[in-house]
Amino acid sequence: MDKNNGAIYDARKLGKPKMIILGVQHMFAMFGATILVPILTGLDISTTLLMAGLGTLLFHCITKFKVPAFLGSSFAFLGGYAAIKAFSPNDPNSMLPYACLGVACAGLIYFILAAVIKAVGIEKVMRFFPPVVTGPIIIAIGLGLAPSAVSNCTTNWFLAVVALAVIVVFNIWGKGMAKIIPIILGLLISYGTGLVLYFISQANPDLIQNVPWLFSSGFDKGAYQPIFDFTSLNTICDNISKGHIFGSEGLIGIPIHWDKTVFGGIDYSNGALIASSIIAIVPIAFATMMEHIGDICAISSTTGNNYIKDPGLHRTLVGDGLATTLASLFGGPANTTYGENTGVLALTRVYDPRVIRIAAYFAVAVSFFPIVSVIIGSIPSCIIGGISFVLYGMISAIGVRNVVENKVDFTKSRNLIVAAVILVCALGLSSDTVSFAIGSATITLSPLAVASIAGIVLNAVFPGKDYKFDTEDVADAVNFEKEVKPKEKKEKK
Repeated sequence: MDKNNGAIYDARKLGKPKMIILGVQHMFAMFGATILVPILTGLDISTTLLMAGLGTLLFHCITKFKVPAFLGSSFAFLGGYAAIKAFSPNDPNSMLPYACLGVACAGLIYFILAAVIKAVGIEKVMRFFPPVVTGPIIIAIGLGLAPSAVSNCTTNWFLAVVALAVIVVFNIWGKGMAKIIPIILGLLISYGTGLVLYFISQANPDLIQNVPWLFSSGFDKGAYQPIFDFTSLNTICDNISKGHIFGSEGLIGIPIHWDKTVFGGIDYSNGALIASSIIAIVPIAFATMMEHIGDICAISSTTGNNYIKDPGLHRTLVGDGLATTLASLFGGPANTTYGENTGVLALTRVYDPRVIRIAAYFAVAVSFFPIVSVIIGSIPSCIIGGISFVLYGMISAIGVRNVVENKVDFTKSRNLIVAAVILVCALGLSSDTVSFAIGSATITLSPLAVASIAGIVLNAVFPGKDYKFDTEDVADAVNFEKEVKPKEKKEKK
């Protein structure tokens, strides 16, 4: 234990029972947001949990077991999944393997940046990706997803508001663990409220007609839709009661489904669709890499260790990118370092990466029980909409924070133009506006891809670049207690 701040860097002295409890706490902290991505995209929840756990363990191996980070589902690629699913309106989920291929390729971009950083130094690379570019891209990601949140809320505004209100209340006024897991509390409380309304409506059918907005998840052509659909859950419970223990509809199942992977779910003769998917999603990696750097700085600030230097940003990038590629190849969403778990680190002051790895082991274990995935999958879309109200807004807010904290000067016309072009391209273009042919293949760029490319190019071309990035600025910005600040170093010289 550190005598100066009471932090614990070796959790083994606490004993195994407390280490396990701390690990479970980290799992719950990431659970709400991690499972929300597959719910929103149509990816498999069990696969997501498996890949989050394995990706975290892989990340720890590559970073020499030094960085206490958990890798959960990334929200940054939601726009990419939606853009690829739009290629097949009649069967959008059939496009998910193609989207996963695009995300897998995006993960490989991390390798390129890591290699360049290792070869030439981080300062020379980062000048091409300043906050004036990455900030507006992140803002556009959140704003572009906002309509889907509202659409989900409209199925039952009452439950959506309950979910939203619970998250806000616990996030602002919550104490202890309740402040760290507002998303889970929002899910549980709104889900419980929905169950009460569901059973009341089943017992009193007349109420459905009198107060449809309260007791239903919407009316389709005048036909009532109940808040919950327990068909899959009943099937699994029935199979278990009959002794069917193994299988996708039994007690224990394999969390990877071959037809949903990149290897079994893609028609590789369709080169145009493959190329469009890759080109549409890969540019998002530029924004997520910037997010990764911010997360590593935040973890470094929390623990008092400069992970930018040791084990090095090139190692954390490779770990994150490889975890993303691995997850996507097998039908899971992209991975990213999780701020929720950084919050848990700050709360508990237990900075031992072993605790994070315990959470990863639990995530892997849970993925082998289909009933858990089915229960999670029964969450009504209105509750997801209420939660998305906050999360999608938070994505945009992170972009705003990126711009503000880096003091982007918008009195300069060049910065205004770069940000304006990015936002208008991302939010104003339709999904099929930018298409072109290469040979026999027709390539379609998503609005976000166009925005990313335009922002990077304009920033590189326009004169007056004022952004400089170096490890000393990072260390000073995150207030490493163990580092000598730049001003002090200059004075000593």
